Amino acid sequence: MSEVIEHSKDLQLDVDSIRGDFPALKSKVYDRTLVYLDNAATTQKPRAVIDRIVRFYEAENSNVHRGVHRLSQLATDAYEGVRQSVRRFINAGDPREIIFTRGTTDAINVVAAGFGRHLQAGDEIVVSEMEHHSNIVPWQMVAERAGASLKVVPVTDAGELAIEEYRRLLSDRTSIVALCHTSNALGTQNPAKELVRIAHDRGIPVLLDAAQALPHGPVDVADLGCDFLCFSGHKMFGPTGTGVLYGKLDQLESLPPYQGGGDMIDEVSFSGTTYDELPHRLEAGTPNVAGIVGLGAAIEYLEGIGPEAIREYESELTRYAMKCVGSIDGVTIVGTAPDKAPVISFVVDGVHAYDGGSVLDRLGIAVRTGHHCTQPLMKRFGIPGTIRASFAFYNTFSEVDALVEGIAKVRQVFRNG
Repeated sequence: MSEVIEHSKDLQLDVDSIRGDFPALKSKVYDRTLVYLDNAATTQKPRAVIDRIVRFYEAENSNVHRGVHRLSQLATDAYEGVRQSVRRFINAGDPREIIFTRGTTDAINVVAAGFGRHLQAGDEIVVSEMEHHSNIVPWQMVAERAGASLKVVPVTDAGELAIEEYRRLLSDRTSIVALCHTSNALGTQNPAKELVRIAHDRGIPVLLDAAQALPHGPVDVADLGCDFLCFSGHKMFGPTGTGVLYGKLDQLESLPPYQGGGDMIDEVSFSGTTYDELPHRLEAGTPNVAGIVGLGAAIEYLEGIGPEAIREYESELTRYAMKCVGSIDGVTIVGTAPDKAPVISFVVDGVHAYDGGSVLDRLGIAVRTGHHCTQPLMKRFGIPGTIRASFAFYNTFSEVDALVEGIAKVRQVFRNG
């Protein structure tokens, strides 16, 4: 371990200092210091995000847009400033391409509902076996209404997309491709740029679910070339109930309003309504202003650390964790793609995932158990679920060691039982 730790120091990421920014990491669980390894479900929040939300409610709280009083102007400036921050963070070309949502699920539903208006019987939507339910169910719903169908890209034994099968699935009837950038259950980082290029060669638009990508390194929509990209604030150290839909302007213009109400209109009369311009046309109602302001603080925090430094450190941590966990007798890692985010899903021989996770919890180690909202993927591997340890840049090599010791305890408990 010492050699890997020394290399991580060369990456100039001061993890001890970073951990001091996160109050929750000081928590005690059953009189043990918390080892938080459930970051793929949600991340902890730095003090900078917490303080920014408090400051908003204490000094800036107001509804946004059209208010002439000072507080409304402050709230609007803060809210719209985050739109510019998101644009810069993902290298979008125009702030109108940034739509604020309640999260990745909400963002995908905005696109699915829009495309659903244009689908016809016989049209096809391409997804993959590794998708989160939020990138399956919305497409099923609109396909069922239109008489369209889902085509599913299979996953290899290592947990990678079968690229040649993906090519074969695309056809003249394919209306859209909707794939995850990074798997929440396996950690597989898909070749997103190549997937987009293959679809674009046939004139097919692509949506990427990037909820598990933004926390772990740079994501550049201009380089990827995708038509839509969705992510959640709470996965990237920001508040829950916040998210972003990025879309190319022409693609967003083609989407009808997802919801009707305040702030998305130009003029309303009983004889008809005209709608506002982007981005407001797709943002009906009072937004989660405080949450979006908190998301802006999270982006500033990530930029301060550096997405490249985060990716390099987490790559070292993931390699170490894969080696340590993979060497434990009776443990099988599910998802062994060479290009992985810091997610390790595994099963322990003879132990139900829930039972194993419960033992780890008593040791102060927080992991996720079950199917991780990827039931089709679990069925593909012939298992009901896994134990999933997912890391962030505030996790340490010693916490990986604690996980390994905890898994040994799991095996001991159930072997003796």
